[in-house]
Amino acid sequence: MNPMTNVKNIAKLSQQQIDSNHKTSWHDEYKSSAWIFIGGLPYDLTEGDVIAVFSQYGEVVNINLVRDKDTGKQKGFGFLCYEDQRSTVLAVDNFNGIKILGKTIRVDHVKDYKPPKISKRTDEETKKLRLEGCAPNKN
Repeated sequence: MNPMTNVKNIAKLSQQQIDSNHKTSWHDEYKSSAWIFIGGLPYDLTEGDVIAVFSQYGEVVNINLVRDKDTGKQKGFGFLCYEDQRSTVLAVDNFNGIKILGKTIRVDHVKDYKPPKISKRTDEETKKLRLEGCAPNKN
């Protein structure tokens, strides 16, 4: 599906929710995940740049900007995890369809995030994050 169509569909869902009297939200389907998908990012943004933008709606605890294995260049999309799942609702509602450096980005929930496989080049801190998860344990 065209990325702009996805942006419009998410905006339409949000407006339908505002117009209806239902007590539940379409976001409720994703309440078990603090991960969001970010697509259409300008290629020259770094992880720090994305964190700076998305930290407006909550504390970012993990980010995975997908990169080309050979060149290491960013591919224009990635995944971000918030400390609090409620931040994902704010990010999806407010960032989906905005322009960053002239490119319209797409932001959506991720139901079942699967971290990348651990390779020989994965550092110890990243391995720990992938094994234990991205959000703090509230036990």
